[in-house]
Amino acid sequence: MRHLLLFCLALVFTPPVFAAGTTTDAELLSIDASWNDLRLKSDVAALQRLIADDWLLTHSDGRTQDKADYLGELRTRSRTNQGIDNEDVVLRRYGDTAVVTGTSVQSGISNGKPWHGRFRFTRVWVLREDRWQMVASHSSRVAE
Repeated sequence: MRHLLLFCLALVFTPPVFAAGTTTDAELLSIDASWNDLRLKSDVAALQRLIADDWLLTHSDGRTQDKADYLGELRTRSRTNQGIDNEDVVLRRYGDTAVVTGTSVQSGISNGKPWHGRFRFTRVWVLREDRWQMVASHSSRVAE
């Protein structure tokens, strides 16, 4: 009985080390796709949870933005996405880290000017405190 009690206590106080294995590839790709949906809606509150505090975005022109700056643009609507279509999306998993790559055709308005482009993207996701968060995103413009 004593061993059973110790075993039960160990189960209760042991952190969930298998959480990364419980998320299917389809679920993780759905989380990644939500990044686009939330940007189209300019849903700053939901993006606040999806993006890690140490997140870094590298734009196709080499400019970088941190979380606060990017969400500030969305909050003030100085940047809006109007269309995002992804193709050739590939997921690679490395334990508590996942890398998603693909091609994206996007359009929007930034500082009053419309833009459109085809990009290759790489996004890095890390499992932290039982939820996946994006820690990095990079895009490179593809010649049209």
